[in-house]
Amino acid sequence: MNPKLSNESQELTQIAQRCLELAKAGGATAAEAAASSGKGLSLTVRLGEVESVEYHRDKGLGITVYVGERKASASTSDFSEQALRDTVEAALHIARHTAPDPFAGLADPALLATEFPDLDLYHPWLVDADSAAEIARRCETSARNLDPRIRNSEGASIGTGEGLSVYANSLGFLGITQGSRHSLSCSVIADDGQGMQRDYWYDVARAADDLMTPEQIGEICAQRALRRLGARKIPTCSVPVLFENQVAASLLGHFAQAISGGTLYRKMSFLQDSLGKTLFPSSIRIFEEPLRRRGLASTAFDGDGVATHNRDLVRDGVLQGYLLDSYSARKLGMQSTGNAGGAHNLTLAPGTQDLPSLLRQMQRGLLVTELIGFGVNGVTGDYSRGAAGFWVEGGEIQYPIEEITIASTLPQMFRGMIAVGNDLLIHGNTGSPSVLIEEMTVAGN
Repeated sequence: MNPKLSNESQELTQIAQRCLELAKAGGATAAEAAASSGKGLSLTVRLGEVESVEYHRDKGLGITVYVGERKASASTSDFSEQALRDTVEAALHIARHTAPDPFAGLADPALLATEFPDLDLYHPWLVDADSAAEIARRCETSARNLDPRIRNSEGASIGTGEGLSVYANSLGFLGITQGSRHSLSCSVIADDGQGMQRDYWYDVARAADDLMTPEQIGEICAQRALRRLGARKIPTCSVPVLFENQVAASLLGHFAQAISGGTLYRKMSFLQDSLGKTLFPSSIRIFEEPLRRRGLASTAFDGDGVATHNRDLVRDGVLQGYLLDSYSARKLGMQSTGNAGGAHNLTLAPGTQDLPSLLRQMQRGLLVTELIGFGVNGVTGDYSRGAAGFWVEGGEIQYPIEEITIASTLPQMFRGMIAVGNDLLIHGNTGSPSVLIEEMTVAGN
């Protein structure tokens, strides 16, 4: 049991445990409940004026009951005794009419978390609307003042939120998580009289002190918009493609989806039956780190209450494990890996080269800085996405390009990761450095 019980967490704990009592009394053979509460502020400033302000405060409860091999769930945002009774009864009623599923059930008791280390996830930001507006103005002003070619703005936005959640089940497990998340972003438009280009930048962290300064975010945003002016089109070709760190993280997302239990047991993954196989060059290591301090996806236990562990998913290019919750693990005849809710701080380990070194290694090809649309087939691994970036000749950036499509297959792209940069960027639940792919088709004119 997690010993850290504040007044609010005590209330949520009592609500979750009351639902378990009601479920048992109603005939459930097992049950689990998750109660949560949260609050936050989001604000946008555009051209120096506050455009929107939103405060939110919410709470919710989800109950899942098992009647033998039958499972059902119900939810409510009303914490009154009658609402709890009604919600549990609704779940029990549904369960009695669902088909039996031999794989349904709570997590293996032996896998439940018993230790709850302090991961330093809770750092509330006591900022009111006036102070938030001033921070956003500083960010936007920094971008607009960098160069006279910054002619317009889509605004600067600030967001701050905190939440508390309690998960309990009829095996006696109780887990409590409290965390915060803060962000600052800016988007501006550059105009040189020949055309306009937009770009943005942002930062997100558990603690406000860990965010880049408003001025830094604004300057980077403006620089990214300015460097895209004068963008050209190019003819179709097959060349190396260098994914800038910000967009390279999307490749990790595709990888995570392909090794997720739900995709695997439905046989809808291009990485079906790939455990122990070489998928990447031997230099590639991909790991998840759920116990990372202040990590945006850090947790001591997953959505089933299963303990999490830092581990390598890919080592020396070889797939070491899947991302499994309790249900998908049973379907596959395996054991849960503590991934109910997804991967935890999925990261591509950085290499030793900086971005200029990767450009020199590439010599001639495409540096991708933006991806547009979604054209990825998770079953076949076919990959085709709109993109923008820069043309590279002689190992140096020559000019910006736009209106192109890059295409290949994810298995080929994974095998073709010939170099990884040292510029690890963590912007959320995944982190990646820049990645050089040996060859892709670039469709242009």
